[in-house]
Amino acid sequence: MQIANITIPLALAILFAGNASAQQVVKIGTGSPLSGPSAHLGKENENAARMAIDQLNAKGFMLGGKKVKLQLLSEDDGGDPKQGTAVAQKLVDAHVNGVVGHSTSSTTVPASKIYNDAGIPQISPAATAPAYTRQRFPGAFRLVASDVKQGSTLAKYAIDNLKARHIAVIDDRSTYGQGLADEFVKGVKGAGVNIVGREFTNPNATDYTALLTSIKAKKPDLVFFGGLDSVGGPMLKQMKALGINAMFMGGDGICNESLPRLAGDALGEGKVVCAEAGGVTGPQEQAMLEFRTRYKQQFGIDIQMYAPYVYDAVMVMATAMQKANSAEPASYLPELKKIRYEGVSGTIQFEPNGDLKDAAVTLYTYKGGKKLKITVVR
Repeated sequence: MQIANITIPLALAILFAGNASAQQVVKIGTGSPLSGPSAHLGKENENAARMAIDQLNAKGFMLGGKKVKLQLLSEDDGGDPKQGTAVAQKLVDAHVNGVVGHSTSSTTVPASKIYNDAGIPQISPAATAPAYTRQRFPGAFRLVASDVKQGSTLAKYAIDNLKARHIAVIDDRSTYGQGLADEFVKGVKGAGVNIVGREFTNPNATDYTALLTSIKAKKPDLVFFGGLDSVGGPMLKQMKALGINAMFMGGDGICNESLPRLAGDALGEGKVVCAEAGGVTGPQEQAMLEFRTRYKQQFGIDIQMYAPYVYDAVMVMATAMQKANSAEPASYLPELKKIRYEGVSGTIQFEPNGDLKDAAVTLYTYKGGKKLKITVVR
């Protein structure tokens, strides 16, 4: 008997040979806010992850002497904790080999338990909440400084450089915003500083008149905000409208290229000081500049914040897999723990709890509508 002029034994041999040579697919999951007020940051992170995976595939990614295809599974967590856990479960059910994400602390922390229970390594390129690594999950890592470092660095600058003595503190009640504000308050305590008010809003609010009016009566020389640019920008506008002339300070949530657009002329000249949970100096600056150039060439837009850290997170995970000659989480996790990788964001090594070793914080201000570096602190 013949099938299409091929004998059955020969047809079976061809079929089995094809199956034997089928290329292995390694799935990398990522969760970012691709919708909602922080979608501009989430899309950047998705772009950077895709950029890294495309580059690795183009070079021919190998594991154990065999070519492997990397596949990105990108999901929208909306920056919402409940949606974030749903995304985490979806990625676990899809049998991802590792996760780069999430982008916000509010989604990263609750999602991390789901990944931990499934034994899937997770590298967050942007979550700064101390709670993330304080859980001591063996597969949880981050590529940026935590809010402990951010808050203390901003506090020291507010006291030593800005000479702030009467400070109002506002946060958006998110895991990130409240945590950062708490760390800032810890940093200024005992330094002759008077916290004249501690107010809060929420990430979806648009009117801050009541809390700002209360703050204005207390005559602060600095307003510290723990939250994102989608609130920080409009808040600056309303501060100007109310005649509040205080300096404005915040963390990485506001410290990006979108703030001038969101704040308009309320941004002022050198009125805003913010921190980015990362930073490079010396020879590493050239590598960062080259990456920024490549990103803009590919996507037609400038980097706003954490694209280099997302890119490096993918590269670090892929490198650990290659060192282990396996994409199985249990096999490459030990390599991830002891890795030393020279990335575009600097040297990457992890502390036993998953925090980045020797993490940097970069302080910025804005002049002429442009974000300008003040200094890098380690």
